[in-house]
Amino acid sequence: MSDKKPVEELTRQEAMEELAHLAEAIAYHDERYHQQDAPEVSDAEYDAMRRRNDEIEERFPNLVRQDSPTNRVGFEVADGFKKVTHRVPMLSLGNAFSDEDLEDFVDRAKRYFARDAGLELGFTAEPKIDGLSASLRYENGVFVQGATRGDGTEGEDITENLKTIADIPKKLEGTDVPDVFEVRGEVYMSHAEFERLNKELEAQGKDTYVNPRNTAAGSLRQLDSRVTAARNLNFFAYAWGDVSELPAETQFDVVQKLGDWGFKINPMMKLVTSVEEMIAHHTMIGEERALLGYDIDGVVYKLNRLDLQQRWGFVARAPRWAIAYKFPAEKAITRLNDIEIQVGRTGALTPVAKLEPVTVGGVVVSNATLHNEDEIERKGVLIGDMVTIQRAGDVIPQVLGPVLDHRPDDARMFEMPETCPVCGSPAVREVNEKTGKLDAVRRCTGGLICSAQAVEHLKHFVSRNAMDIDGLGAKQVAAFFEEGRVKTPADIFTLQERDEAALQKLKDQEGWGSTSVRKLFEAIDETRTPELDRFIFALGIRHVGETTAAMFARNFGNFADFEKAARDAAAGDHAARESFIAIDGIGETVVNSLVDFFANEQNMEALDKLLEQVNPKTYEVVSADESPVAGKTIVFTGSLEKMSRSEAKAMAERLGAKVSGSVSGKTDILVAGPGAGSKLKKAQDLGVTTMDEDGWFELIEGL
Repeated sequence: MSDKKPVEELTRQEAMEELAHLAEAIAYHDERYHQQDAPEVSDAEYDAMRRRNDEIEERFPNLVRQDSPTNRVGFEVADGFKKVTHRVPMLSLGNAFSDEDLEDFVDRAKRYFARDAGLELGFTAEPKIDGLSASLRYENGVFVQGATRGDGTEGEDITENLKTIADIPKKLEGTDVPDVFEVRGEVYMSHAEFERLNKELEAQGKDTYVNPRNTAAGSLRQLDSRVTAARNLNFFAYAWGDVSELPAETQFDVVQKLGDWGFKINPMMKLVTSVEEMIAHHTMIGEERALLGYDIDGVVYKLNRLDLQQRWGFVARAPRWAIAYKFPAEKAITRLNDIEIQVGRTGALTPVAKLEPVTVGGVVVSNATLHNEDEIERKGVLIGDMVTIQRAGDVIPQVLGPVLDHRPDDARMFEMPETCPVCGSPAVREVNEKTGKLDAVRRCTGGLICSAQAVEHLKHFVSRNAMDIDGLGAKQVAAFFEEGRVKTPADIFTLQERDEAALQKLKDQEGWGSTSVRKLFEAIDETRTPELDRFIFALGIRHVGETTAAMFARNFGNFADFEKAARDAAAGDHAARESFIAIDGIGETVVNSLVDFFANEQNMEALDKLLEQVNPKTYEVVSADESPVAGKTIVFTGSLEKMSRSEAKAMAERLGAKVSGSVSGKTDILVAGPGAGSKLKKAQDLGVTTMDEDGWFELIEGL
């Protein structure tokens, strides 16, 4: 992100726009990594986006968004598994990328505990396993439930699949096992098992897997536990969640006790007391990395004494007392045979390098992202070049640049297409009217009629914060699209009618039955009168997120008025366009996206068909006389249990309140769920009225 304007030079408007973009981009990549096990960017790129977001929020604390990445871990639970609420949240870790970052971490610890005379700080150091985090609940020593991390608060129940892993004991050994103990660790696939599985697939003429991490994650999410059992997964235990009591007073000793109880713990875990020892252990593990037989991507350091961990506490999504020092990327040189275009969820045309296969860090690489046309020009790569490849973060390969000494005479320039290679619609680079600069990404303007985007649009349409159709999630939508049952949102609502007339009934399909099909059709019918803000958000208009959709709903009140204004603006009506600009919080970027969407004839055909099937509700706002929170500023924090964060926000706004993401002297009410931390303390220090969810519902009862 070196081409970005320095954070200290950003204007307030620029910061607001970039935070909106980063929230959307990070959420998308979280979904690809945590839920779909199919990341599209490297760890390094992802970490850079996270750091950029944190730096902007630090400079502009009043612009912190409700959907800020700093308030989220992982991603929401996928369809197909029961949900499990973690009694103790499963958090992420802060990252270090250099010896200096590690020194800063230790210095922060020393400063925090400076008043403790003579205190010597110790840390544990252990390999950071590149797998899938899991939490295992034991009651009276017996394994009763296992779950994925999910979004950190709510995960997937994968108990039966975890039972197939030999490293996970069904019953803990010893007589000193607490009544309740949640063991946490990492499920992974060994290099030997990964190679065996790919050889087996090759022999069957099937596609092979890309890397052990994604293969392990996909294996663990199989609905049929027999498939998981056939994958021979492994597990390292290294932490804990909800416990009735702890068997020791230090991180190191508790982990050793996990080993005594029958778990596999990492033999490279070590106690260190200085930065020099920490760096030396990181170097040693890095040198042994290729010989371990499983993937790691860094070293994790944790403050050893548990009482000191508790004192130092947490930030929004990570403990202060732990950090992961990532390894640098691995590199190789190979030939760039061609450049092909992939069309993504938002219509972005991404150039992909087609490479002569080369092994980088134990993985055979044949494709690598080139990001966009400006990046190709900046790097100066030509088709036919020998290029340097890097597996940043050991996930997605990148092309660093050409090896000029080996450039062939027939190397040729790449020309970016100006039409979508999938649907033929114009592919354009938008101009930022404030800066006059072209967007780096070229996008297909085909919208809903572009098949490359259609599936992702459908997934968005049925998602929890949009139409929220029970029983119709991302996997079902993808399958229906592939089968030709659902191609547009309107097809969802005609599915029952078409199914009744079809020779091949849905109930006869594998994984379905009469009861599940009946429930699906009932759920679809229940969403034919959606909330207005949810419906606008569900349309998938670029830059129109939940907050913006709610603004439109409040301002126009019904979909007919919103649609007319949008169509008029798209037709060039200046007054209609100004009616959107006049809405507080709506800028040119959003209006331009709105105009593009409603100016597209195919989009309008799809929308007309959809409106034949659904009738969005009128958006009703409680009057100030009736609402006890009208005009007040509300902050929601912690893990809300009775409503989602988006539901809470929509509810408060309908009652005439303003919802903020940060606590200040202007905050009137803070609603705190379990796990509320610094925001709750700050609200109490400022004398802000605080309440739990029950108190909130009592306050607004009857409205």
